[in-house]
Amino acid sequence: MIAPTSVAELTETLRRGQYLADRGLSTAVFVALSLQRPLLLEGEPGVGKTEIAKVLAGVLGRDLIRLQCYEGIDTSQALYEWDYARQLLHIRAMSERATVGENEDPGDDSAVDKLFGPRFLLERPLLQAVRSGDRAVLLIDEIDRADDEFEAFLLEVLSDFQITIPEVGTITAAAPPFVVLTSNRTRELHDALKRRCMYHWIDYPSIDREVEIVLVRRPGVSEALARKVVAAVHRLRELDLAKPPGVAETIDWARTLAFLGETTLTADAADLTLGSVLKEREDMELARDNLDEITSQA
Repeated sequence: MIAPTSVAELTETLRRGQYLADRGLSTAVFVALSLQRPLLLEGEPGVGKTEIAKVLAGVLGRDLIRLQCYEGIDTSQALYEWDYARQLLHIRAMSERATVGENEDPGDDSAVDKLFGPRFLLERPLLQAVRSGDRAVLLIDEIDRADDEFEAFLLEVLSDFQITIPEVGTITAAAPPFVVLTSNRTRELHDALKRRCMYHWIDYPSIDREVEIVLVRRPGVSEALARKVVAAVHRLRELDLAKPPGVAETIDWARTLAFLGETTLTADAADLTLGSVLKEREDMELARDNLDEITSQA
């Protein structure tokens, strides 16, 4: 699919993918996509940072390549690895054939070179993205979970979109993939990374926008129930919760209530289904202490 040529067209394209972006987010995505710049999205968990990369890949007809960051991730897990098990099996097979004169000596230089060819190379997300180029959307999810060293390494890759494999050579993207980085802001990212990205903060949506999101993602939910659920979730977010519910939890709660045949949100129904929207025991206890207020205002 040809990339959208305006913010309005991009907004409508995302909507067809069931993602409702406000004008600010659509503008940030449009600029990053058009100028081939990485897009850094920060915000609370569950506000749609990861989802927009998935939807973009779908509506643009590109492959989604996801690099999930975590504490301790290293370059081999992000770039490439050699398939050592297959290499050992290949060496054993060559040795057996060499003893009967059917193959070259496994110690021969040409035989060694074959062991470090494409056949035994395991591509990881960054190498996949470089090779795919503009046919891919590269999602680097929760970059704030990785350490400083990995962030510095990533900065170099994003600057040149090329990877050097000593045994193979340098692989360069003909055109860069569209890169989306997400962060829950568990730590501050370095300025050097931020400077190279288009930046946007995704906040919780307004009540009306969140109702619209629920109705788009779960058409079987009535508008009346969606409004009750969204109002209750907004009240929950005002409490001192360890993990306030995101939009994904709002959708799940509305879906659960509709599945159970509820047409409105009562205190009893909320009590029985809190596990759809809250995921910590302490948060559930705090919510139960305020259920009458939460559901009466909903």
